[in-house]
Amino acid sequence: MKRLYALLIVLVAVAFTFSLPLSAPAADYKAEYKLSTVVGKPFPWGIAGERWAELVKEKTKGRINIKAYPGVSLVGGDQTKEFTAIRQGSIDMAIGSTINWSPQIKELNIFSMPFLMPDYKAIDALTGGGVGKELFKILSSKDVVPLAWGENGFRELSNSKRAIKSPDDLKGLKIRVVGSPLFLDTFTALGANPTQMVWADAVPALSSGAVDGQENPLTIYTVAKLATAANQKFLTIWGYVADPLIFVVSQSVWKSWTAEDQKAVREAAEQAAKENIAAARKGLVPPDDSMFKEVESGGVTVVRLTEKDKESFKKATKDVYEKWKKQIGPDLVKKAEESIAKRK
Repeated sequence: MKRLYALLIVLVAVAFTFSLPLSAPAADYKAEYKLSTVVGKPFPWGIAGERWAELVKEKTKGRINIKAYPGVSLVGGDQTKEFTAIRQGSIDMAIGSTINWSPQIKELNIFSMPFLMPDYKAIDALTGGGVGKELFKILSSKDVVPLAWGENGFRELSNSKRAIKSPDDLKGLKIRVVGSPLFLDTFTALGANPTQMVWADAVPALSSGAVDGQENPLTIYTVAKLATAANQKFLTIWGYVADPLIFVVSQSVWKSWTAEDQKAVREAAEQAAKENIAAARKGLVPPDDSMFKEVESGGVTVVRLTEKDKESFKKATKDVYEKWKKQIGPDLVKKAEESIAKRK
């Protein structure tokens, strides 16, 4: 009888186990997960946030629902506080800028080293190679799970005063920059007057003439209509730094999901990131330069610096490069330089 009783208990337990939905969410799944981005639609960055949320819902069959919060509204519009907020748990996930997170993670400044990356293949050599893996390892030690590299793009220079062809043309201009000491050093070395402010304050400041210019990827420049909305009629294409994006999830949130859902979220991030990079580069990669032509057709004076033209800018920022090489880590910078030199 004891054996029969024990067998019945086992059979009941097995039957109960198999009666449960195989992909049921854990009891502590949230009804909504908060996703932070600096800008929303129709910017490629904001579209990437919406797309990631859409793909996650689809791939998890509705078990994970994400709401995008553009304008870094979860941290009062201050993008420099975003990464800290993720670590503290007030943000569940983000598509973050390497520039905005660099004050907390010094190694991310590698992408802001003046004139390190000459083309898109150089960006890919870093994000898709050993440097990218090392940076993901560093991020993984800081309470987040990095999933994929996206892109905001090469940052170009615009202003309301004059065409910029040499460092002398920058002297005295008030240029809005992000909250990064490296950017302050770079523009100071070029003779400009860098003014740090969050993006939410940038367009009003440009429109009023409180600052003369700004630097941002062309997708930001065009979608925000800076040529007309902020009188930015002079644009210099110099590609002095780039701004890769990183898809991350809070480590505590990640651990609360099943392995099945973790896989789905990762795959969704990778797909959204791939689409984001394509959108960020549309019309900017030779032989398709349609975005440059579109900007010029709007009455903007566009200066495209050649490699020879950039030499005077590189010379002016050489000391900045050497200073930050030590702060970022000479070995990491060397690895980046070698990866770029070997790019195909």
